[in-house]
Amino acid sequence: MTPYWQDPEAGIALYRGDMRDVLPVLDLQADLVVADPPYAETSLEWDRWPDGWPTLAAGVASSMWCFGSMRMFLDRRDEFTGWKLSQDVVWEKHNGSGFATDRFRRVHETATHWYRGDWASIHHDVPRFPTEFDPRDRSVSASAARVPHTGTIGAHRYEDDGLRLARSVQRVPSVRGGLHPTEKPLSLLERMIRYACPEGGLVLDPFAGSGSTLDAARQAGRRAIGIEAREDYCEAIARRLSALTLPAA
Repeated sequence: MTPYWQDPEAGIALYRGDMRDVLPVLDLQADLVVADPPYAETSLEWDRWPDGWPTLAAGVASSMWCFGSMRMFLDRRDEFTGWKLSQDVVWEKHNGSGFATDRFRRVHETATHWYRGDWASIHHDVPRFPTEFDPRDRSVSASAARVPHTGTIGAHRYEDDGLRLARSVQRVPSVRGGLHPTEKPLSLLERMIRYACPEGGLVLDPFAGSGSTLDAARQAGRRAIGIEAREDYCEAIARRLSALTLPAA
């Protein structure tokens, strides 16, 4: 297929079409899938779950981040057969996205990491940040510790390098005035990509939307392929990524 837009030097390409039609034709193998599918929780025209997409994704990668709600994952759990769940990360937004007054105010989304095969063979490198990044991580103990639900950690010497593992709850402001109504912030995507895709590896986004994943992958030094069904979003992605591409000399 001919890309809708591409930056060959950075290894970034965008294809237009339904991922269920496009992905088999591309015949590729990626290091990581980053998916933000329609959750199918509203009556909006674009909010329709693409049946079968997790199975197609399993054919091109062994590692995947997928955004969604608890309801979405429970409703669609059978479609993730073949994938194994490694962890869930909560994205805490600066404000809520729901308007129901009979429930807790919804201020988060979930991102789940899935893998296939042997965990030891899956790339995973948790980002680490200075303690100033999150003051709650400043405390450290070098004494023996006992954690009943995970086992015993014996006495050890610990040299504090001032860095801590990224937390499973990520507080990142929502994107305001973005190109897409469900656009995800670059900083969050970049952390997820650095965790699960080796440097220089290939990231696949089957629902490219605003192009944030392609943008974040390029900033993280990874190649990326995006697929987007709607031409208006393809055009917006092309403009966004072109603005970051230096013209040829």
